[in-house]
This record gives sequence, structure tokens and C-alpha cells, in this order.
Amino acid sequence: MSIMIPAWENGVLKPVEKLEAHQRGLKHKAVSVFVMNKGRVLIQQRAMGKYHTPGLWANTCCTHPEWDEDPADCAIRRLREELGIKGLYPSYRDQIEYRADVGGGMIEHEVVEVFVADAPGGVKLDPNPDEVMATKWVDFYDLSADVARHPGQYTPWLRIYLEEHQSAIFGNMMRVV
Repeated sequence: MSIMIPAWENGVLKPVEKLEAHQRGLKHKAVSVFVMNKGRVLIQQRAMGKYHTPGLWANTCCTHPEWDEDPADCAIRRLREELGIKGLYPSYRDQIEYRADVGGGMIEHEVVEVFVADAPGGVKLDPNPDEVMATKWVDFYDLSADVARHPGQYTPWLRIYLEEHQSAIFGNMMRVV
């Protein structure tokens, strides 16, 4: 079954098959979530079965909203579907547009609604193996430094978020002493 996502074609927003949107580099809607705990970020390593960027580390979760789906509802749904996280209610941070080559002749051209959720220390994870092969909590500053040192281990969008949009996403959150 093909998944339809909201994408712009000839300036008009319409449902487009997800793989086609990436193959054609169409601008489309997306949602990204960062789950935080005391200066640490929960990141995931994408499953090897993903059709682009398999095995790379990414932010906590990301997806494309369904047609007419509220971005906040989408963020909550995707936390549950990818990582089994329930009971977190992410806060909206910013809208970011980026375009990046993700390999295999595919382009992510996304208009992303970015959310951040503060998680209690004992948040329960139950990753979906079709989506996620590993997770880890990483100190925010260590993550930023590692992305700069080893960019090939991380998804293009995570690199863009940290290099170009850090203050818009994390703001004062990272001023933890």
C-alpha cells in the first residue's frame, strides 16, 4: 500500500505518494520531534529496511503527516509508532524548510514542523524494529560535536537542524549548567 503525503506540485498542495515525492524532490510537509531529558537528547538509528538513510542516526523521530492531520497530533502519533513512547506532549518550536540529497537519487525537500518534548528520566521505550534499530540518550553538546566530527553517521536533516537551526529549536533549553 502506498503512503500519500501532503506535497506541493506546481504550487498546489495535494496528496502525493511518499516515494514519488522523494524521487522527484517535491516540497512536502513533515514533522520532527526531539525528546530531551536534562540536557540529553534521545536519538535513534534508522532501521536498515528504510528506503533512504538506513543505519544513520537521526533525531528522536520524524515523519510526514497524513492529509489534514494536525502536526502536534502527528508528533504524538509518531512517538508512539516509532518508539512506543506514550504520555509525552511535545511543544511546537519552529517551522523549518530544507532541501537535502538523501542518497539513491532521492531528495528531501521538507517544510518541517519541529517539536520538543521534555521526558521524565524513566520514559519507557519500545522501538518498532521496522523503523528503529537502536536508540541512545546523548548529551546535547556531545551530539553537536560528534555530528561536526562524523557527519556521515547522521541524517542530513539532523545535521541541518544542529548546524543551522539550533537556537530556534532548543532556545534556552541548552543553557543548563
